[in-house]
Order: sequence, then C-alpha cells, then structure tokens
Amino acid sequence: MIDDILKDIKHRMDQAVVHTQVELNKVRTGRANPEIFNSLTVDYYGSMTPLNQVSTVSIPEPRLITLTPYEKILIPMIEKAIMDANMGFTPGNNGNAVLIPIPPLSEERRLELNKFVHQLVEDGRIAVRNVRRDGIHHLQEIGKEDHISEDIIKDNEGEIQKLTDSHIERLNTLQKEKEEEILEV
Repeated sequence: MIDDILKDIKHRMDQAVVHTQVELNKVRTGRANPEIFNSLTVDYYGSMTPLNQVSTVSIPEPRLITLTPYEKILIPMIEKAIMDANMGFTPGNNGNAVLIPIPPLSEERRLELNKFVHQLVEDGRIAVRNVRRDGIHHLQEIGKEDHISEDIIKDNEGEIQKLTDSHIERLNTLQKEKEEEILEV
C-alpha cells in the first residue's frame, strides 16, 4: 500500500516537471524553435487541427522557421493563425511555404521573458510541493487506518522529501538552461 502511494507521488511529480518543461518550450527565445507553434491550430475542413499535423515545420536557418503545408490552400489559414496568436511574428510566404523570420529580442523583452520563466518554474515547484503535501497526508491517514508504526511513516515521509528535492532540482536546472537561452545574444 505504501509503495503504491510512493509510485503515485513520483508519477505526479514527474508529470509536474514535464508540464513545466512543455510550457518552457513554448517561451520564445531569440533562436528559431518549432515547439512555440505546438499550441496553434488551423481550421482544416471545418475542424481545428494542430499546426504540426497539417504542415512540416523546419528550421533552415537559426532565425527562420518554415512551415510547409501539405495542401497549398492552407497557407493563408496558417498565416492568419500565427497573426491571431499575437506571438510577435510577421509570417510571409513564397507560394509553397509560410516563412517566419525570428527577430532578435530586445534587452527589455529578454528580462520580461526571464520573469515569465521564473513564474512558470515557480508554478512547477508549487505543484511538486502540493503533491508532497497530499502524499504525506495520505500516508498518515493510511498509517492511522492500518496501524502502521510511526517509524515506518516517518521513513516514508523522508522518501517523499527526497523525491521532492530531486524534482525541485530538475526544475531549477530547467530554469537555469532556459535563462541562459533567453539571455544569449
């Protein structure tokens, strides 16, 4: 029973870290990153379809993203979706693909993005700590119901804390890497 609780806690903490990483990947940096378009959808024959399912995303140059749709009629729809997303890009097209030049970031914008990254990572840390709190509470309830000794409960609380510390450390590493990426000129 206790092992199941620990597995659940580890799984939920892993999910919190993965979610934070996905959110960080959406943050625009000065370099071309195709993952910033993962949340965009286009109207494809009446249904909203993710952009990466109706086109090929490639990076021919460090500051250029090319979206090559599978059908040429999608080019204006893709351009409209990018403009409507208000991401600060001005797409163009060459008749076959949508070209998105990535402008360099100003120093002010870099600092704003850095604050945003801090907030995203802090939200991840809060999620990990909430999982820890729920896990410890659940562990103590099980201990009372099943008459498990306090020593075993305390040992497992220590295991939960070790899991928490390792996941917080992973989040700190993600934050440091993203900050370096943003502040790179």
